Amino acid sequence: MTESLDSERMACWRAYIESSQRLFTQLEDDLRADSELSFADYHVLVLLSEAPGQRLRMGELAGRLVFSPSRLTYQITSMCKRGLVAKQSCAEDGRGSEAVLTAAGLLALREAAPHHLRSVRSHLMDDLDDAEVACLTRVFDRLGRRLRADRDASPTRNE
Repeated sequence: MTESLDSERMACWRAYIESSQRLFTQLEDDLRADSELSFADYHVLVLLSEAPGQRLRMGELAGRLVFSPSRLTYQITSMCKRGLVAKQSCAEDGRGSEAVLTAAGLLALREAAPHHLRSVRSHLMDDLDDAEVACLTRVFDRLGRRLRADRDASPTRNE
């Protein structure tokens, strides 16, 4: 049987789960109210806007979003229908597909960004001092690296 968490770790876990869910919900609600974009839409647009040529292979995009291939296909199909992205064959080898940022997608991102950043500031960043920001950055960077490594080492991922 797995050992239970001590009271401090249980309180930390519950505070994290409840506050992160509330934060995500608030950010999503604000984003939809201001831009009609979902959080997933916004994240796709940000990643594509930062990528060379404003395009990413579907597998890389799925990995960065932490989406399954089927979830990414659904997301990109929805965004293609709205003209925010296009799906094209990979220029290098023609075997894979890439998601490509469209002019409409870039415009939607530029219009949504100030509102979204205001929401992030108001609901998270303005409550943190510099030491807390640095601490959270260290913690989540370390956890992210470990979780990516664990996922990459998983036998089901390497078959």
